[in-house]
Amino acid sequence: MSKNLVIVESPHKTGPISNFLGKDYKVVASVGHIRDLSTKGKYGFGVDIDNHFKPDYVPIKGKKKIITDLKKEVKNASKVFLATDPDREGEAISWHLKDTLGLKDSAYERVVFNEITKNAVLEAFKHERKIDQNLVNSQETRRILDRIIGFRLSKLIQRKTAGSSAGRVQSVVLKLVVDREREIEAFKAEEYWTITSIFKEFEADLYAYKKDKIELKTEKDADEVIEKLKNTYIIENITKKEKNKASKMPFITSTLQQEASSKLGFSSKKTMMIAQKLYEGIALDSETVGLISYMRTDSTRLSDEFVQSTYHYIENMYGKEYVGRAKQGKKKDNVQDAHEAIRPTSILREPTKIKQFLTNDEYKLYRLIYVRTLASLMKDAKTMNTTIILDNKNYKFKATGQIITFDGYLKVYKDYEDSKDTLLPEVKEGDILEKIDVKKEQHFTNPPARYTEQKLIKAMEELGIGRPSTYASTIDIIKKRGYVHVEDKKFVPTDVGIEITDKLQISFSDLINVEYTANMENDLDKIAEGKEVWYEVLEDFYKKFEPSVVEAFDKIEKEAPKETGELCPNCNHPLVIRNGRFGPFTACSNYPECKYIKQEKKEEKIICDCPNCDGKIIEKKSRKGKIFYGCNNYPKCRAAYWDEPTGEKCPECGEMLTKKKDKIKCTNCDYERE
Repeated sequence: MSKNLVIVESPHKTGPISNFLGKDYKVVASVGHIRDLSTKGKYGFGVDIDNHFKPDYVPIKGKKKIITDLKKEVKNASKVFLATDPDREGEAISWHLKDTLGLKDSAYERVVFNEITKNAVLEAFKHERKIDQNLVNSQETRRILDRIIGFRLSKLIQRKTAGSSAGRVQSVVLKLVVDREREIEAFKAEEYWTITSIFKEFEADLYAYKKDKIELKTEKDADEVIEKLKNTYIIENITKKEKNKASKMPFITSTLQQEASSKLGFSSKKTMMIAQKLYEGIALDSETVGLISYMRTDSTRLSDEFVQSTYHYIENMYGKEYVGRAKQGKKKDNVQDAHEAIRPTSILREPTKIKQFLTNDEYKLYRLIYVRTLASLMKDAKTMNTTIILDNKNYKFKATGQIITFDGYLKVYKDYEDSKDTLLPEVKEGDILEKIDVKKEQHFTNPPARYTEQKLIKAMEELGIGRPSTYASTIDIIKKRGYVHVEDKKFVPTDVGIEITDKLQISFSDLINVEYTANMENDLDKIAEGKEVWYEVLEDFYKKFEPSVVEAFDKIEKEAPKETGELCPNCNHPLVIRNGRFGPFTACSNYPECKYIKQEKKEEKIICDCPNCDGKIIEKKSRKGKIFYGCNNYPKCRAAYWDEPTGEKCPECGEMLTKKKDKIKCTNCDYERE
């Protein structure tokens, strides 16, 4: 007897969804996208430019067998349900499945769910619909745009610079990093001084003279003030004000990545990989279930059902006075509100109750999402803020303190937020206090800070560059391409990154900029809403873009390779530094007539003695560029480790100990220490 066929993207979803739906349904996976643009046609774009940019799709390498298997399943199915992810990309994947599998409108339904739980999945099947072609058009327009810009600009960059690629979003993000570095280089620090009076129980800072703000530019200015001060100060004014400390909004993709970066030290890529696992399903005692809702979203909305169940939970756990109100964030023009904020699928699934089923990193991220969502529905905290103004010969000093009078949402979120009390002594206006000391301190104004991953994601979100689902991959690609490197968790552009940015600005300043990229996102949103015709947006773009590319190939000059000062031993021409696939190398300037390449001697970084032979364990790189540690007598000795060896032997089994973060671990047994 034929069954209903449900096609999802990930194989990890098939088990739990199959259990939810029962024996009348068979659930299979497409394993992501099954088709992509071909590389046929002009410049290998895979589109017919002269025929309204009609795309030519081909199966993705390795997906032919999956397509064949899916076609067999469709033949045996009574009805097909396309249940790919609830965003534009998921809609496009469903459309590709429908088209590739030859599904007629009467033979399929589209279902979407925001979480992989039994209630959510069963409810989704009560609200079947057809594929939203506007969403598909928007996603496919994005894909075609990225293909055209990526192919043309990457070819230009490869010819004119030491770089390997450029792109619609990645090049704008790189420009942000380069522009910030230029601001830092142009910054001129200014000196200033501060004066602090120290009393028995607190300190107060000089901020004004009479009613005017005071600025001390030099040490001489500070000394002149200190000389005029008496030993006694009079308390001129005490202000006490109760303030609300507002609870945070639930997570969207960008804020989750930012908070996981600052509080957990996770990269955006790592955060999204772990979130994907939590969404797709974790095996608990009695079931496999998704622990969080869909993690690619820019909506802060929470479902009424979830809000009400959480209110009950808060009242039962903490008391009625802690029950807050769901906040409505300021809705941005380009927010896709198709699904909810990132939240736990059940507020009753407390992190500590399921910790045993999670890895350490999964637990950390789940707990962060759980308490953030819980906190968003709790009352604001209340603080009593106290300001004391002291006078000394018309020089005004200020001391501030704060105490929490009601912890509110901090009851659950205090681990992720600085909420310490700053106490001031009980004093009255008119009291006279005697100082213990006065200190002066020199400072210099600071340049703008380099972007951390957290700040760069925040900038992308605020400026409207890319979509939430692309933030992590965009940042990852500029790191992998060697356009930026990370110093002290901050992004610094490399020479190649700066060169690429400068070259692109010569001919594409109207394209590779924040405003244009954000406006293109708005156009894509209009296509999704049916307010713009997709191919007209592409035609309008291409009319301006292609002439600029043609001009750029002639206009932009390639910098000559730098000479090393040495001569080629084969033909006596100067040796130069060239950039290759695996980095810079020294070669003859008379190429291709002379193909001499200087063989550089690599310095070996010795870690310790090899435990298996008389060789040394040295730092090496795998074919994919990952660092590992192996014996320099390879292949005679095959000793190798992914973590850095310490040279010590395990006290329990005698095998090598290695360093991993802040722990020393044995490579053979369970021994470890701090």
